[in-house]
Amino acid sequence: MHRAYNRVREGNFALDGLVGFDMHGKTVGVIGTGQIGTVVAQILTGFGCPTLAFDPFPNAACRSLGVRYIELNELFAQADIITLHCPLTPENKHLISGHAIARMKTGVMLINTSRGALLDTLPIIEELKSSKIGYLGLDVYEEEEQIFFEDRSGLILGDDVFARLLTFPNVIITGHQAFFTREALLNIAATVIDNITKFENNQPLGKLVG
Repeated sequence: MHRAYNRVREGNFALDGLVGFDMHGKTVGVIGTGQIGTVVAQILTGFGCPTLAFDPFPNAACRSLGVRYIELNELFAQADIITLHCPLTPENKHLISGHAIARMKTGVMLINTSRGALLDTLPIIEELKSSKIGYLGLDVYEEEEQIFFEDRSGLILGDDVFARLLTFPNVIITGHQAFFTREALLNIAATVIDNITKFENNQPLGKLVG
């Protein structure tokens, strides 16, 4: 997408190197099927994607969409696209490791909009170089607190790993903005106000915002 955008801005409308693929019919693995993962699964099934899922606590709403829960190693082996929607815990840090990638299909697409440390970035870079990973989309990064949320355009980027990721034409990185919609911000504000009101009235708190 970024290559196509830049070409058009430069008046270059050639299509060389821009061949994509249809989502329809591609097997997608959703890791984490809470509220966000379930909505993603709903969208994917709408695209006609056979959808697999892994979650320690399977979601009945996902199952009702026709999503099939399988073991994590099976998901790695079967999915053309893998998308992460789970919280970071001590147990799943570097869930996507070199060993996990070795089980995946050649040319797999990885999408992470959850937490940066779910991915072990150094093996990711090696497998991008070998083309084992065909596409990578990141909205989060393990060391993002040193980079994201500030204008650093006039500074030298000191993170060599992040700088290496930026060199790949098949990698798209955004600055932890997947949540950043008007609707989501209004929902966050409403949840905070609701929790403050319940706290003042000694009532059980609703959803937590973290």
